[in-house]
Amino acid sequence: MSAVNAPATDGTEPLVIPGPAGRIEAALTPAEAPAQNVLAIVCHPLPTEGGTMHNKVVTMTARALRESGVAALRFNFRGVGGSEGHFDEGRGELDDLRAVARWARERHPDHALWLAGFSFGAWIALRAAAELGAAALITIAPPVGRSWAFEGIALPTVPWLLLQGDVDEIVDPAAVRQWAAALPKPPQLVEIEGASHFFHRKLMDLRGAVKNGVRGWLPAPPSA
Repeated sequence: MSAVNAPATDGTEPLVIPGPAGRIEAALTPAEAPAQNVLAIVCHPLPTEGGTMHNKVVTMTARALRESGVAALRFNFRGVGGSEGHFDEGRGELDDLRAVARWARERHPDHALWLAGFSFGAWIALRAAAELGAAALITIAPPVGRSWAFEGIALPTVPWLLLQGDVDEIVDPAAVRQWAAALPKPPQLVEIEGASHFFHRKLMDLRGAVKNGVRGWLPAPPSA
């Protein structure tokens, strides 16, 4: 592990994390006070469609978590940005998340691990949540009904927030709603009115939905 540049003004630390396909480019933003002992890994959308850790939905999710007292760790899947390797249809990308989670736990052993993801990243985070023992899960516009299989996934039993735009032009909101309702333990589903897949002009609504959704997951701030 090493930093690749000086930290940004918001405290974001650029990192290189060892991964199964080589370097994984990442960025860790510390929590705002009062900080909780929680670190959330946020997964980005489909690499072959331009998805990166700098995607606006990903960065807004990280911002909402940071403002909630949660440290946010974003990273680029293999073959994206400064991450080495090549796109692997979700197999290698799941391995990338495993490597990032291993690094996070080694560096912050006293922190609970949360997983979050947008679109393709939501599918990756969901598939990893039970295996990695995530303490909470946030999935944003999971690509139900598209190319990615949702059958046979070991579902988490931890708090789970599902955010979905109700005019999503890429992921069918009705398919997401039906899939979630049929799960043995459905997630907390929040539909954001007027939001498209990339939440154009609705990013502040997304920010509020994340902050409201996770508020009850956190311990009370320490008294002054």
